[in-house]
Amino acid sequence: MKKRNAVFVGCDLGDKFSEFCVLDQAGVILDRSRVRTTRGGLTKAVANYSHAVIAIEAGSHSRWVEEVFRLLGHQVIVANARQVRLIWQRRFKTDRSDATLLARLARVDASLLAPVHHRSNSAQIELISLRSRDVLVRSRTRLINHARGVLKQFGIRVQTCSTATFARHATEVVPANLLPALEPILHALQELTDQIKVHDRQIEELASASPEVQRLMQVPGVGVLAAAAFRLTIDDPHRFKQSRLVGAFVGLAPGKDQSGESDPHKNITKAGNPFLRRTLVQSAHVIMGPFGPDCDLRTWGKKLANRGGKTATKQAIVAVARKLAVLLHRLWITNEDYDPHRSQRLIAA
Repeated sequence: MKKRNAVFVGCDLGDKFSEFCVLDQAGVILDRSRVRTTRGGLTKAVANYSHAVIAIEAGSHSRWVEEVFRLLGHQVIVANARQVRLIWQRRFKTDRSDATLLARLARVDASLLAPVHHRSNSAQIELISLRSRDVLVRSRTRLINHARGVLKQFGIRVQTCSTATFARHATEVVPANLLPALEPILHALQELTDQIKVHDRQIEELASASPEVQRLMQVPGVGVLAAAAFRLTIDDPHRFKQSRLVGAFVGLAPGKDQSGESDPHKNITKAGNPFLRRTLVQSAHVIMGPFGPDCDLRTWGKKLANRGGKTATKQAIVAVARKLAVLLHRLWITNEDYDPHRSQRLIAA
């Protein structure tokens, strides 16, 4: 069958079925279809078109679907639906209307869809190891809190210890009548600790093989986990024209709602990757903590915190995390060595 000229396709992805809407260059609807969300179904839906512009929403399926369409020779726009109010704030919203809207926005101006960038498959696979470790750590914390809470009800306290050794210390104080209820929890804790150590070794190997991660770890307070998370989440540093854009990408920049003379101060957007944002904030806590290193970041953060107010310290930590993201990107893209007192030297000069 002869393939038609370039068209604009909107695809609303679902777990089982996906809706398609095809427009020509004049905006006339050429076709609508509903296919299974499989490689075969998606390929069949666009089989009659060549060099189509296909708009999909970012989500669980968008990574592999983008790969399928690109291999077929189509241009793919991955839309950030949360940034497009026309998609998620409509009063009448269906999968079919979403597909139509995606096609129309792709035809008018692709930038209206706030396109997102999928990281490479290799970076995604390595990042999964970090996120899996994070899930295990959070699960272990919940189990420890549960065990401590149960023992507290009987006047029993486990001595202060690290999370890795909690199961061993708790076993020593659990009474016999509570052992049937808590023994499975303690066994699970030990198993989680062993699995976390496996991921730690994998992350160490990743860091040792990556010059970028080693460079980012020059900054005191940035450990192997934070450096690896930054390296794998950003993936391609050159897609940011300016380093300061990374702070907004991670969701650590304040939101804006300016209109006329009104320009209220808003909280951070919390957009982007929550795992990376959390690791950057944890690194900022280390930098701002009682044993934090003497550096420009700490000095700048302390000045913000000393302004006073109930939330001054929290705001300063978030600001340091945002500035840390900018610094890490700058070190990465310029291949410069970290100078902890660069700003002070420039001022002195």
